[in-house]
Amino acid sequence: MTTMLTAVTDALLGLYRRAPMELVRGEGVHLYDSEGRAYLDFTSGIAVNALGYNDAGVKRALLEAAESGVLHVSNLYRTGPGEQLADKLVGASFADRVFFCNSGAEANEGAFKMARKWGRQVGGVAKHEIVSLRGAFHGRLFGTVAATDRPQYRNPFRPLAGGIHIHERDLDELAQVITAEQTCAVIVEPIQGEGGVRVLDRGFLQGLRELTRERNVLLILDEIQCGYGRTGTLFAYEQLGIAPDLLTIAKPMAAGLPMGAVLLTDAVGQAMQPGDHGTTFGGGPFVAHVANHVFDRVSDPALLGHVKEMEALMCELLAGVQRRSPKIRAVRGRGLMWGVDVTEPAKDVVGRALEQGLLLVGAGEHTIRLLPPLVINGEALTEGVGRLERAIG
Repeated sequence: MTTMLTAVTDALLGLYRRAPMELVRGEGVHLYDSEGRAYLDFTSGIAVNALGYNDAGVKRALLEAAESGVLHVSNLYRTGPGEQLADKLVGASFADRVFFCNSGAEANEGAFKMARKWGRQVGGVAKHEIVSLRGAFHGRLFGTVAATDRPQYRNPFRPLAGGIHIHERDLDELAQVITAEQTCAVIVEPIQGEGGVRVLDRGFLQGLRELTRERNVLLILDEIQCGYGRTGTLFAYEQLGIAPDLLTIAKPMAAGLPMGAVLLTDAVGQAMQPGDHGTTFGGGPFVAHVANHVFDRVSDPALLGHVKEMEALMCELLAGVQRRSPKIRAVRGRGLMWGVDVTEPAKDVVGRALEQGLLLVGAGEHTIRLLPPLVINGEALTEGVGRLERAIG
């Protein structure tokens, strides 16, 4: 049963410019408001709802998790689902260890602490600096906002956490600022989501990996938005010919329940001791049970193959729209994560798309971000891009 809202409340802190309708239910790749109007979803709750809405497997996992009667016990005690999921993540990746938390920003904060502890161990107190890249978004907590390249997110909260610096996406510049003595880690999104869906060059990332190895610096890959099947492989780094030292994931991990994780090598993990970091809720039995189901689904070669098929269709459809519309300046993306640069403010296109029954999200002033559920089919994808074209005008 859903409860209809009668008026906009003033009780919520106004940190979001919410769309006016009230969403009350979902089915497949569609959401429905309290008036019964359908919306084709090209946001997935900002890359969270990989399996769409009202998925039978997710519902079954939720019921199974609830039937145990153990929703939470804290990390003072062992529970099976989190340990099972950790084994799966290690088995499917470069990692030897996993730390669970509740969000992407927490995952990145945890990765920063792990990198600094490792740096202190191998190089002393001087080896503590963290390098981020122009266009990055890593979160809005105190450490992560210092690594996020958005003045409107950073400036109101200065002074920011020290020892975290943003530099250009340029290997020559990075070679000047990354040092074996002072730098403990570099953090990079393989695809910069909030920064305009910028797909970082494979050669650049390989060169950065080589540079960090040469100088005994950790490489943290932030796949919070672009990982977990979004690009057609379970992890985006699989397409790059490199492996990081730490990997952060979150958004789709538990089908909308709060969950994040840091995946790390044993070399980094050995620097962390009991009490160095913690979480009350991370990896709890209820959330982790659902997350096991999601992992099994998004790691299925059949689903990953489907994402690659939809990538090809999306590329073809958007290329056609770009040819027909002088209002599109550029199109780029991988898998089911795409950015469309337009000549007017992106928010105006997002607003007109809402009138067309299409949910979109921006990625900067002039970029529209397309993040449909990974289970979307060709018919719905074609319809959505058609509505996008009408909204662009």
